[in-house]
Amino acid sequence: MKLNILFSLLTLGIFHSCTTAQTTQITQTPQTPTFVTWDKKMVDLGTVKKGEKRTLFFEFTNTSGADIQIDIVDACECTKVDFPRGIIAPGGKGRLDAVFDSTEKDAPETIGINVVFKQTDAAGNPRIEVVEYKFEIEK
Repeated sequence: MKLNILFSLLTLGIFHSCTTAQTTQITQTPQTPTFVTWDKKMVDLGTVKKGEKRTLFFEFTNTSGADIQIDIVDACECTKVDFPRGIIAPGGKGRLDAVFDSTEKDAPETIGINVVFKQTDAAGNPRIEVVEYKFEIEK
């Protein structure tokens, strides 16, 4: 990721080495508000005993300026997720409640939970947010 950012800065001519005496003024364009804001996007469950179930949650706020609604939530079959089914108004909050079952796990892993909203972006693409959790497994 850092390499991609550095490459982008070099391509745009914004990055200069420490020996360069020149300065470049950067102008920023106003950013559009984020679609949703998460309280956290990663949960570290630490060490989990094989066969143990753990609960976790992710809370979000609708920062899109319009009504939103979750269409589908997709995760590993080891993860059961409950999510709000109704419309969430601007400024409203929602919560994903998840239960992780480690019965079939033998190694540490990071699990992604894909949240697909009914709303699309300006280009008509689906709005998809990803939250994750990770764990170490104790056999």
